[in-house]
Amino acid sequence: MLIERDSETRRVREALRAAAAGGGSPLLLLSGPLGIGRSAWLREIAAVHADQDVHVLRAHAAPMEQDFAFGVVRQLFDSLISGLSRNDREALLQHAGTARPVFGDDGCLPADTDTGPAPGAVLHGLRALLARLGADRPLLLLVDDVQWADDWSLRWLAYLARRPHGLRAVTVCALREGEPRTRDPLVRDVADAATEVMGLAPLSEAAVAEVVREQFGRPGDPEFLRACHETSGGNPMFLMSVVLGLAAGDHAPTADQADTARSLRPSRLRERLAACLTAQTRHVRDVVSALAALGERGTPDLVRRLAGLDSIGFTASVKALRQLGLLADGEPLRFVHRVVQDAAEASLTLAEHQRWHEAAADLLYRSGCPAEQVAAQLMAAPAVAEPWCASVLRTAADTALYRGAPDTAARYLRHALLDMGEDEQERARLLVHLATAERHFDEAAAERHVAQAMSLLDTAAERAAAALCLSAGLPGTTSAPSLDLIRRAADELGPHSRLTGRTRELALRLEARLRYSGREDPAELALAVRQLRDAPEGLPVCSAAERERLAALLYSATLGGGLPAAEVARQAERVLEREPAGRAGGNATAPLALATLVAADKVDEIEPWIGTDEATGPGTVPAEQSRDAAHALLLLARGRLAGAAERAQRALGPAEADSRESAAVAGAVLAAVALETRDPALSERIRGRALARRPLGFGATMMLRLLEAAADARCGRPERALDTVLAVGRRLEAAGWRNPVLFPWRPRAIALLARLGDGRAARALAEEEYRQALGWGAPVALGRAQRLRAGLRQGSEAVVLLRDAVDVLRGSANELELARALRALGLALGDDGEADALLREASGLAVRCGVPWPGDRPGTRAAEAPGGPPEASLTPTETRVAAMACSGLTNHEIATELNVGSRVVEKHLTNSYRKLGITGRRELVALLGGGGPSGGR
Repeated sequence: MLIERDSETRRVREALRAAAAGGGSPLLLLSGPLGIGRSAWLREIAAVHADQDVHVLRAHAAPMEQDFAFGVVRQLFDSLISGLSRNDREALLQHAGTARPVFGDDGCLPADTDTGPAPGAVLHGLRALLARLGADRPLLLLVDDVQWADDWSLRWLAYLARRPHGLRAVTVCALREGEPRTRDPLVRDVADAATEVMGLAPLSEAAVAEVVREQFGRPGDPEFLRACHETSGGNPMFLMSVVLGLAAGDHAPTADQADTARSLRPSRLRERLAACLTAQTRHVRDVVSALAALGERGTPDLVRRLAGLDSIGFTASVKALRQLGLLADGEPLRFVHRVVQDAAEASLTLAEHQRWHEAAADLLYRSGCPAEQVAAQLMAAPAVAEPWCASVLRTAADTALYRGAPDTAARYLRHALLDMGEDEQERARLLVHLATAERHFDEAAAERHVAQAMSLLDTAAERAAAALCLSAGLPGTTSAPSLDLIRRAADELGPHSRLTGRTRELALRLEARLRYSGREDPAELALAVRQLRDAPEGLPVCSAAERERLAALLYSATLGGGLPAAEVARQAERVLEREPAGRAGGNATAPLALATLVAADKVDEIEPWIGTDEATGPGTVPAEQSRDAAHALLLLARGRLAGAAERAQRALGPAEADSRESAAVAGAVLAAVALETRDPALSERIRGRALARRPLGFGATMMLRLLEAAADARCGRPERALDTVLAVGRRLEAAGWRNPVLFPWRPRAIALLARLGDGRAARALAEEEYRQALGWGAPVALGRAQRLRAGLRQGSEAVVLLRDAVDVLRGSANELELARALRALGLALGDDGEADALLREASGLAVRCGVPWPGDRPGTRAAEAPGGPPEASLTPTETRVAAMACSGLTNHEIATELNVGSRVVEKHLTNSYRKLGITGRRELVALLGGGGPSGGR
């Protein structure tokens, strides 16, 4: 039984009862778009009444039979007459009178000859035959696709409808809306003569659920059902095509298959739609082809102009397509399903496809549309050779790069290369442009194209500019071939001190890239320190190239710790003062300066430069990722681990886009968070992502080794973990990377040595860490070193060191390190008022950092290693809710303050209790005290 078609079926039954009682012969018109289920409903009606006391006469009109006079009439009567014997057939046809020739083997038209029957007489005779058939029992005449019926059958149906009395018959005609023939006068006569017009409605979500249950033999998940209903629009033909396609592919009706349902484009449905489109008028086909070429971005005006129609013809064509159910209602113009566009494209020949996209490209270009829209048409029509094509493709590539789609930009530029003429200089510039896009995802291809371009370019300056596009200049790797090209270009230009203007700028930038590429060479790090010391007033920072060179030198000095932190911070501030605020990506300058300031513990100078999301507003994907990466670095330097991890996750694009500059910074932040929080799940995600990107830089490799050591320590393999950490330390020392802030490997080695009972080696490493921290001078390094030393001592000696650590760290931006020192001092002091105050302050700071730890009682030594207690990481929202609860707010008051429901607050508090190992609010207040931020009133 058909679903949700009961009202139409009931109306036919009522009409049959009325006709049987002599109430006349109504004509019911069933209308609707393509695929709405008219034919299926007619078959169901015929089956329902086949065994009842009703004569069912059926006919199905077809376009190929329109020239066959009375073809539909003969189908109706043949369904009854063909089963009679010859004598019974002759007896019945006697009642046809003047219409008898219609049923002959050589049936003639009315008035075919001078002696033939008159048209009115034939129509009357057919009606008389129908009256004779209905004398015994009522008749049900079903005509499908009446719009394709022949002219004489249409005349007879209209004739019958206007003379209902004396007949015991109900006629039901199905009409497909939107077809060209529906506007034929004879078809309109039948429609106008209808007693009632019934329109089949799309299926509801409940009906879709029933269809899915019937086809799969099990109920579908709500998300899957919603996807089926949305993609089909409730049209039975679309729905069954999707459902049967999924069933044939052994897909289950589960939520994870919802996207498959939305994206499925059944081939049989495409073929049927293509046949439907082929039967439309030229104007309608042109609108469909224009819309298919332009896509969903095609405005009505552009579609009309591309189709070459005036406003009247365009409006009529759009109306017909909507009646057919192929166009969605409203604006913009769009097909109801992607398979309709597939059908439109399938109905075109290759030459027609080329012609439409050529015309679309020309129209969009002359209309001033965005370059990427024009480029999409050029990509679909590869034979276009207009003078403006290369320029449009290059502009589109720039736009794609700006929004973070280098692969799309590369496709545009490769297409432009195909149409490039014999101008070698222009070809070389296009190759450099292509390499700029390819360096994000295919470094080898970028190197090849730059090498080709450098062999074609005439001047050393142009070759230097080409070589510069190979290196992003941020933490990562630069391949040997790329470095060789950069070095060759630098040697060709010569020292920057002998150059002026643009050539000098290029030489400075090349030197900056080479300085950065030599960051693993202790000699290069020492050279950078000497160059900075030779300019006591500071190197110039007027131009972008000068700032890039200085940033590279400062970063090298920071890695080696060869200059005091205060000095490199002062120089890095000079760089940021001249750099455009908020631009953390695009070149090496800002990220290297930010890393220098973070290592120097001077983050207060960073925050105003980055700006807030509200101040800068949304931007392109790369710009937002760069801003998020910079914020993540800032939050990490402040010890706000939960916020840093959240920002870093936002900064990371897909794994295939990891070559973006912001991804390197974000990955380093996440690795640092994983080490601090000892989060195994986060560590595994970072390792899996990093291993998917090869080769890794030196710094990334060292961080991965530290994560491996942390995993070994968690799994009860401290000896193996210690060997790994010490190996990392030896490699960092050999490379000259002695900065105690950027790669704090000694604290981890000290904790492992203490765990293994080797206190002597642990103290030796702690003293070495202290010496390095003194040389660098950053408060966070000094405070941590003093805390580590105190953790290996007892009594008053430990208290003195911890007091010094607290005093130093109060001048640091890192609140988490201060919290650890406060906590250690509070535990060391024992049971007194000062200890309680210190522990409360430490808990409040830990809450702000998003890593509160369970409370301790004064007078007990920390059981964990000197690296600090393991932290249970709360999300920023959980931290805020916990702090508001500690300030005395009820759940309802917290919900009102945050504009959420009370159950949301309860959920966050429950998660916090679980992570902190406590059971309720009283313990939460005892643990965190009043030291946390109120976040409320």
